[in-house]
Amino acid sequence: MPAPSDSGFAQRVKAAMRDRDSLLCVGLDPDPVRIPRHLASRSDAIFTFCRAIVDATADLVCAFKPQIAYFAAQRAEEQLEALIAHIHQAHPGVPVILDAKRGDIGPTAIQYAREAFERYQADAVTLSPYMGRDSITPWLEWPDRGIFLLCRTSNPGGSDLQSLTIEGRPLFERVAHLAATPLNQGGWGAPGRVGLVVGATFPAEIERVRTIVGPDMPLLIPGIGAQGGDLDATIRAAGPLASVINSSRDILYAGAGEDFDQAARAAATKLRDSIRTSIGTSIRDAIQGAGASSYTNPQAT
Repeated sequence: MPAPSDSGFAQRVKAAMRDRDSLLCVGLDPDPVRIPRHLASRSDAIFTFCRAIVDATADLVCAFKPQIAYFAAQRAEEQLEALIAHIHQAHPGVPVILDAKRGDIGPTAIQYAREAFERYQADAVTLSPYMGRDSITPWLEWPDRGIFLLCRTSNPGGSDLQSLTIEGRPLFERVAHLAATPLNQGGWGAPGRVGLVVGATFPAEIERVRTIVGPDMPLLIPGIGAQGGDLDATIRAAGPLASVINSSRDILYAGAGEDFDQAARAAATKLRDSIRTSIGTSIRDAIQGAGASSYTNPQAT
């Protein structure tokens, strides 16, 4: 299968946002216990369940984010391959972010990158930057793919390390600065290829990160919905230009009957529309407008 595109990942995400008028990313975390009973006995239940969710919501989203552990734990890696291939074939233009949170170095990092980008054909992957530059640069050998570095995550325990003060600033800010600084200047950055994971449960920190990295770096934002993140506060902090707002369980498991896919579509539509309302204009108009420096959320006080 060919590479997803010869254009930069950030440009593809922004194109998907514009074309579908959406910032919504649907996370694909298929828990076998919660898959509808009429599918549970199928040997390809995980693929069938996720494919139905994808087909029901693809016109509402700017990305899909499968979590690799939910597939690997069930020995369903081949179903993950088939699912990503289906997304590329049936819904071209919708990027796939593989949520793997890899973080090794050297030859091992190269093998992980081959797994994500060659085996699974993901457009982007989530990475832990804890081991520094050596854990990031191997992934940049694929110039048309993206990486999202864990920066300020949505879980409370993230503060154990991410809030530690290093040279006068929290560690998560140091990560953001390194991501925004080009490799040839001592940073980790590669324009159009590096993004950050920032949790909706910490809107003040999202705002700091956005100030550091500027309006164009993609921010992958989990934490809306089951984790309790505030949508309006998130939009005010992150802006609309390159913010990928993820929701998983609230959409995946909106229904448990044979119409589960339509229940998922209804939940995705509701959240997409709530994002538009929070911004106060269409996503398309926000992206095509003057830019983040002049953007003001009409709900902000």
